[in-house]
Amino acid sequence: MTEPPHSPSLPAAGAAKPPAHHGREGRHRLPGHRRGAWRRRVLAYSQVELVPSSGRSTGDRCLLLVLVRKVVGHVEFRLCASCSEGVITEVSIEERFHRSGLGTRALSHLRARYPGVVWRTTLDRRVTRDLMRRMRVLRKAEDTRCAHARD
Repeated sequence: MTEPPHSPSLPAAGAAKPPAHHGREGRHRLPGHRRGAWRRRVLAYSQVELVPSSGRSTGDRCLLLVLVRKVVGHVEFRLCASCSEGVITEVSIEERFHRSGLGTRALSHLRARYPGVVWRTTLDRRVTRDLMRRMRVLRKAEDTRCAHARD
């Protein structure tokens, strides 16, 4: 009696089984996510402090993102009490904290700290453009001063 032809999709009888997980990705890990992304997100939300500070020039303000006495990022902005507008002029976060939710947390903190302020931005870099779009912060022309402040 002859054996039926061996199907290439089925393992041969006695062949080693493939591992239950798929290599470095792990069984429940999303493909494309880097190792430690979850740990960085937890770190960003639990141990990074948001510290208000003065900015580089008069009228500018800064929100420092501090992890154990080390600044890991900052958000620079201007506020105008007359027109209730805030303009975000700079967002900088260390690369290891990209995609950790730290930028979203910082902008949410500003919105909670200054209620009633309409936020805009002058930034148009790829890294910050996505963050501003997610947070629904509108783009403003390069001239960051208010109309009544220029007089």
